[in-house]
Amino acid sequence: MEYDVNKGVGKQVEFKGLTAMYLFILAGGLAAVLLAVVVLYLAGAGQWTCILGGIFAGSLLAWGVFRLNARFGEHGLMKMLAEKRHPRYLIRRRKIFRMLNPERKP
Repeated sequence: MEYDVNKGVGKQVEFKGLTAMYLFILAGGLAAVLLAVVVLYLAGAGQWTCILGGIFAGSLLAWGVFRLNARFGEHGLMKMLAEKRHPRYLIRRRKIFRMLNPERKP
């Protein structure tokens, strides 16, 4: 019995050019748009208003996610978000006397 070798092991998930993180952002955003359309319809907004608003919001979301994917690439958005969490400077909380004294006391 022969088995095919899976040559996609270790690769990121990709669909229509969107890599894994952007694909999840798009899926979550579209779910949120659908939920917003349902809530608007149940709140009494007109049917065509809900449909056109959902199409507009979904299209805007898809355009934005594809633009982020093209701008930052596969790992660029995570790097940008990590850079914002990186401290700008380090604080040294030692007494000045200990910093000036060359001898170290155990």
